[in-house]
Amino acid sequence: MADPGELLPDLAAEGAALETVVAGLEDTAWLLPTPAEGWTVAHQIAHLAWTDEQALHAARDPEGFTRTVSAAAVALTTAVDDAAAEGAATAPGQLLARWRSGRVDLAEALSSLAPGTRLPWFGPPMSVASMATARLMETWAHGLDVTDALGLPPSVSPRLRHVAHIGVRTRDFAFAQRGLPAPAEPFRVELDAPDGSTWTWGAEDAAQRVTGPALDFCLCVTRRRNRADLALQATGPEADRWLDIAQAFAGPPGEERLPSDRPHTDGRA
Repeated sequence: MADPGELLPDLAAEGAALETVVAGLEDTAWLLPTPAEGWTVAHQIAHLAWTDEQALHAARDPEGFTRTVSAAAVALTTAVDDAAAEGAATAPGQLLARWRSGRVDLAEALSSLAPGTRLPWFGPPMSVASMATARLMETWAHGLDVTDALGLPPSVSPRLRHVAHIGVRTRDFAFAQRGLPAPAEPFRVELDAPDGSTWTWGAEDAAQRVTGPALDFCLCVTRRRNRADLALQATGPEADRWLDIAQAFAGPPGEERLPSDRPHTDGRA
């Protein structure tokens, strides 16, 4: 796991990249539908603003955050949808300012914590570095929903390594979400990075292997594309199963995206 001091600038950069996409949009463009059913561009930005605020709450008042989550555990999906709808109903300029200031506040809060601090979350507790990585992953994933809606290419940069990393680290979590036992064998993941290098995780001699483009792996673990549309290769039955259920985010997996020649379905995370 990278040092938080290295992660936070990348988190800020990913947020800035998405802000560049939406800041100049006409108000009507904020109403465009995204691949997540019922969610517009405004819903996506509102969701990021809300989840940043939840992360800030976890960083500043972990006990209070834990109480809040415990009280609302059964209604998490409803809370996510309600928060997105409420935020989307505000003026785009106001929503953008809220999201921008929340990113700044969260970065300051995370930078003030000791690296070993554990933060509560909707899934398992996370270190400061893991929280920063999770926020970057969500920013990238929901930013992809936005660029898809606008007909723009995805954000592709070395920052994808953080998204891929959390995708690898959440392997066992993804199996648990489906009520499946975690694989006993270690996995080897080898990804072709945007700069032509190779990113690797796991033992080099592992029998269970996943290979392919880093972008495709990130699309897989954020459940933004159907596996049939991705150039990922699995060696071994457990690695093959993992690519079907991989999930880098907390909460329910949502419905699987349909292949590209069919309409998209729900993909909120």
